[in-house]
Amino acid sequence: MPKTDLAGSLADTVKRMRKRLKLSQAMAAERAGVGLRFLRELEAGKPTLRMDKVNAVLFLFSLRLGPVPLEPPAESVEDASSGEGRRPL
Repeated sequence: MPKTDLAGSLADTVKRMRKRLKLSQAMAAERAGVGLRFLRELEAGKPTLRMDKVNAVLFLFSLRLGPVPLEPPAESVEDASSGEGRRPL
């Protein structure tokens, strides 16, 4: 299953944090209240997962899902709606 950039970084973070706590996948899944298959798919970088279950896993590491700015910063919503920042055709 190919990882997207965002799914890959989430997968890598979960795997790294789980290993840091010396938890097997089965132990982490049980503690988070999710299935082993779900945790394996998360760590494999599956791009479509239920956010509530992802947050249950992240809670083990005192983390949660949230908005993250893109690099480089995207055009702001205000600029996009006002037409500012657009190049002439």
